[in-house]
Formats: sequence, C-alpha cells, structure tokens
Amino acid sequence: MHGWNMTRRFHIDRLSEYVVTTQFEDIPRSVVEQGKVILLDTLGAIIRAASDRYSAGRMLLQFVKDLGGKKESTIIGPGYKTSAVNAALANGTMGYYCDIESHHAESITHVAAVLIPTVLALTESNSLGGKELLTSLVVGYDVETRVSTALGPSALYARGFHPSAVAGCFGATAAAGNLLRLSNDQQKMAFGLTGCQACGLMAWETDHTENSRPFQMGIAARNGITAALLAKKGFGGPPDIFDGRYGIFGAFTDNPQPEKLIEDLGKRFTISEATIKLYSCCAFLHPGADALLSILSKNNLDHADINEIHLHFPKSGAAVIDNNELKSHNAQYILPILAVNREVNIDDILHERRSDREIDRLSKNTHVVYDEELGPFPEKYSSVVVVGTRDGKRYSEKVEYAKGHPKNPVTRKELETKFRRLASGELSEKRIEDIIRKVGQIEDVSDISELVRLVCK
Repeated sequence: MHGWNMTRRFHIDRLSEYVVTTQFEDIPRSVVEQGKVILLDTLGAIIRAASDRYSAGRMLLQFVKDLGGKKESTIIGPGYKTSAVNAALANGTMGYYCDIESHHAESITHVAAVLIPTVLALTESNSLGGKELLTSLVVGYDVETRVSTALGPSALYARGFHPSAVAGCFGATAAAGNLLRLSNDQQKMAFGLTGCQACGLMAWETDHTENSRPFQMGIAARNGITAALLAKKGFGGPPDIFDGRYGIFGAFTDNPQPEKLIEDLGKRFTISEATIKLYSCCAFLHPGADALLSILSKNNLDHADINEIHLHFPKSGAAVIDNNELKSHNAQYILPILAVNREVNIDDILHERRSDREIDRLSKNTHVVYDEELGPFPEKYSSVVVVGTRDGKRYSEKVEYAKGHPKNPVTRKELETKFRRLASGELSEKRIEDIIRKVGQIEDVSDISELVRLVCK
C-alpha cells in the first residue's frame, strides 16, 4: 500500500477502533448524566408523537404489523413488538415528528431522533441494560456529529441532502456496532454498508403532510442497524467508505475535512454539546423565538400592539426559514403563533394550519432579513428580532444562543417539566414519574425492558 493510502486509511481505522473498544468506564460521569438527559428528552418526544391523533404513527404501526417478523423490539406508545430493524424505523420517525427533540447545532443534526430508537431496539432485542445503552448512545453521537462536520452540513444542504439523515446512518451504525460487539474489521464493513445506504433529500420541504421529514430519521436508524447486523454475519462492504475510492467525501461534498472524523475522539464527547428544544419547530427559529418573547415580556406588549416583525438571521441559512412550505420551518408562521399564544406546540405543526385572523395579519407582516453580519453559521444561529408597534415604537433584541443550548442551558426541573408536558395525555401521572426515576438510574438497570414497558400504554 502506498504511504498516501496508509495515511488516509487511518481515519476509518481510528474511528472503527473507537466504536468497538469504548466501554462505559471510559465515559466521564458528566457525559453519562448528559446521556440520561438526552434519553428522557427524546422519550418524551416519541411518546407524544406516537399518539393515535397523528397520521404518521398510525400508518407506521399498521405498516410494521403488515410486515410481520420476529417480535423482539417494542414500538413506543402502542407497545407492539416487531423486529429491531422495523422498531428503529417506526420509533426513529416518531423521534423527529414533533420537531421538539434535541439537536446538535454545529453539525446541524437531529442525533437523538436517530440514536435513541436505535439503541433502544438493540438493547431490548439483545437483553442488554442501561450501561450498554448509554455507552452506545455516546459513541453513536460522536460518530454522527463528526461525519456531518467532516462532510460539512452547508455542503450537504447545497447538494440537496439532509445532514441528519446522511450522517445519521453512520451514527446508528456506530451505536449498533458498539452494542453488537463487532470486531474492528466488521465495523469497517458496517460503515461501508451504511455508506451505501446513506440518503435523505431536502425534498421533504415540499411535503405538507410533514410525514417524509421525520421518516428520514427512521430510515437512518433502520439502515444503520441493518448495516451492523449484516456486517456481524460477515456480509462484505466497501473497506474504506471515508477515503477509499468512491467514498462519501466524493459523493456528498466539495469541501471534505476528513480530519474532523477523529478530531479529539475519546476526549471531546459531542453529546455534551446537544441543545434541548423548547418549541416544536425548526431549531433555526429558536433564538428568534426567545428574542420575540423577551421583547413582549419586557415591554408588556400584546400581539394586538404589533405592527410588524423582522427576524434577522445569518444570510447563508435564512432561506431555510423564510416562507418555507412547511409550517415547522416557516418564520412567517411560527413567530406570529408565538406572539399570539406565547408558545408553539406540536399540534401547531402537525395539524392543519390555523385559520386565525390575528395570526394571518401578523404572518403578512413578518419578514426574514438575510443578515451578512450574523453568524458564523452553522456554528451559531444568532438572531435579531425587531418588533414595530402600531404606535410607531421599535423594540430590538439579539439572542446568540437559544434557551437549551449548552451556553444557555435548561435546568433539570425545566427538562422534567417539558417531559411531563409531552407525555401527559398519553400516560398516567404515576407512569410519567416512574419513567423519570427509571431514566435517572438507568445505568443500574440490567435489562432495558424495564424501561420499555413503562413508555407503552
């Protein structure tokens, strides 16, 4: 092998070694606690999304029932058991359906929506416990975020690909490889097989049903598990999907940064950088949402006082939230709802667009400003909101980091309040409190089925 190839091959060697050798004891206590935060937060999102009030959950449940298969992993909510692969598909879709789960800002990935369904499906099907779940979650999180930043999320968007879906396959494969105790060579094959399945187009932005948007997280979870299971059986794949011939860098980006795949690997745990979401909408809108609510609160303004709203957002990302066809990504819809109701909940994005005279009035007078001075994007979603009132006054507020970002974190109490809000109506109060306690002690649980039983009706 030529020296150049040996140097390049180091990326997949190092990444695969990290995946298959990392154990619970290697993870700092603070990172373990963050894993519990992400687990509880994502379970709340899935429990709510799995309600039979929403179309995707009903259809996916019927889909997996029609497929049949070995009953080894549970679909959260209805409690139906199916194969680990199918459970990951269904629960992964539910993980992103409400757009209320956590995300990783720099890589622009909805990691938890992919990984929690992945690790739950495999820990249950293999009778594993909380330590194994947390370890695989941390490992998968590290891989998914690094793949996205190595490709460049902006480069993926420019080509019409969804970073969360493309990188999500690799995160799920890493988590699965850790849980299934793949060998180093098997993990390389698994990465190759998941690269062959990596997909996810931004075409979901044209789907008013909001079904295909979350479906892509389900696909990533399903494909990641599939790749790992096949590799464990000896199924062959490209030996170096990162730097090898026809690898992902040639396919998905014009500005590859493969060194980011292993940068501070095992030292910097990216799950600690997750942002908790408090509104059911695109993460890009959260700093602006905080700014708007702050203006209204500080100045004792009512929605009726508002004449116009201007949202200044980094120029390179503003198009995603400017009159987007999807309600969840539309600044002209989300900000007026916030002004009128002081919250954005799941029904606002999953049900038909509200017919409200005041929201319609504000929507026509809400504008996105493509600001060249804000950013840097995607590392930051810095936003400035300017509110003009009917009496001619103007109020402005800038938010660098939305509430829930590591630099503006939520408290444990706020996290649990969010979980209770999402799960109420789906589960009893006692069940909800039992889940909170169980997740808080999850590393002591020897069989994850103890938790799975609690999150089902």
